[in-house]
Amino acid sequence: MTSRAETLVALARARGVLVASAESCTGGMVSAAITDIPGSSKMFDRGFVTYSNAAKQALLGVRDETLDAHGAVSEPVAAEMAVGALARSEADLAVAITGIAGPGGSEHKPEGRVCFALARSGADVVTETVEFGALGRDRVRAASRDHALDLLMAALGG
Repeated sequence: MTSRAETLVALARARGVLVASAESCTGGMVSAAITDIPGSSKMFDRGFVTYSNAAKQALLGVRDETLDAHGAVSEPVAAEMAVGALARSEADLAVAITGIAGPGGSEHKPEGRVCFALARSGADVVTETVEFGALGRDRVRAASRDHALDLLMAALGG
């Protein structure tokens, strides 16, 4: 059975698209899944692991105003992360992930809420929030990784 990452690598290579990732709650799981696949060096440019707000700002250019107004777990921050990854790489397509894997959360931002963004050269940024629920940290992170891979494949027409 072909994995999501294998399918993504094949699609991106066939289309000549370079990919980048900007990850917070997944801590590099998307990058790892992609780079586990032989031949990924032809389609994966780089990954940014920006767990802290300071890292999001320094490495991706996320603005203070956006963090203050919306918090790190928000579609506006995910959008700025994706745009920053695209701008700071050679990639044509970037995915960003920021969320609350757990344990914990709050009334306004519950455990399992994860925000995603896709940025592509010459196109509007697409964002979405997925409520995975309180599945436990490992399962939220794995579901977030898989969802990000699915978003990248869909963006490539797969």
